[in-house]
Amino acid sequence: MNDTIRDEAQVPDYDLPPLLQLADGSPVRDAATWRGQRRPQLLTLLAQQVYGQTPLQGIPLHVETLESVKLSGGVERRQLRLLLDGAHALQLLLWLPRQRLAPVFLGLNFNGNHSTHPDTAILTPPGNEAVRGSNAGRWPVEGILARGYGLATLHCGDLFPDRVDGRADSVQRLFEAPVDEGSAWWAVATWAWGLSRALDALLETGDCGPVALIGHSRLGKTALWAAARDERFALAISNNSGCAGAALSRRRFGETVAAINTRFPHWFCRNFHAYNDREDALPLDQHMLLALIAPRPLYVASATEDLWADPRGEFLATLAASPVWQVLGHEGLPVREQPAPDTPVAGRVGYHLRSGGHDVSAWDWERYLDFADSQLR
Repeated sequence: MNDTIRDEAQVPDYDLPPLLQLADGSPVRDAATWRGQRRPQLLTLLAQQVYGQTPLQGIPLHVETLESVKLSGGVERRQLRLLLDGAHALQLLLWLPRQRLAPVFLGLNFNGNHSTHPDTAILTPPGNEAVRGSNAGRWPVEGILARGYGLATLHCGDLFPDRVDGRADSVQRLFEAPVDEGSAWWAVATWAWGLSRALDALLETGDCGPVALIGHSRLGKTALWAAARDERFALAISNNSGCAGAALSRRRFGETVAAINTRFPHWFCRNFHAYNDREDALPLDQHMLLALIAPRPLYVASATEDLWADPRGEFLATLAASPVWQVLGHEGLPVREQPAPDTPVAGRVGYHLRSGGHDVSAWDWERYLDFADSQLR
């Protein structure tokens, strides 16, 4: 877009909506008020205005083990079939280290489970063999296992195909039609719902320790919304999630609300489209999403060349969310200025700015594993 802001000098003046203030203007000074009043208010606001209302309707889940193989070093690979209401199947790929009840990273993938690793035994949808291992660089399976962590992944397209007309082929066909189309859920909320069903399956195995969510780009937005809604997730990681993820919308830097809704009209609820070119009219901003993960550990990662995702806006949102951790008795982000590239900082909230572009690197994963060591061990 020709009017895209990529220079800090062009960022407009803005005021963030207050985080620690109830809808009636009363201050939030303690954990009880946050948990009992402010947190529910923000969940409702974000659902109604950005991500869409996830139905409360329960969907029966049946988990079947398609494969369980012991590999060298005591590693185990499992492939699970998650059957929803007897009508819609998902496949979950799970790697477990030698250690029992190890923490597990869970994340959606873009191109199918077989794209995350070149192993020819990983099940492949018909006609998709060409992408086997194509995204393996983003999923360093062996390195994660060597650090004593498990890894689980499933394909986002099995939940909601990432296209404008994907709703008809999504898991939403198992649900009753939404009453209010303006706040109805679309792709991101459906993907987030699927992460919670994957968590159900992991817990059912009895072999997994705490489950940490991770997501990159649009799936980083998804991981944040899933972690905000489902407090069973022990930790959340946002990798370059940008607009409607970890970046502040009011800065209008890089991808804007209008840009994302125009290019991907199927990701968010219709109410969010009303804020195209009207970010200041939003009754919220993304620091509120990040704060909903408190008091659990949160790590936000940016990249120096990923200007479309607004690295500074991601840092500022993380900083603005940090006071909630403090109200809940934890150290939030331990700095107030954005750190230099490749200099991770972490309290209960962590952040880094990696040199490079929009991607998930081995260096990123090492930082996430270090953070998990400090928070989940």
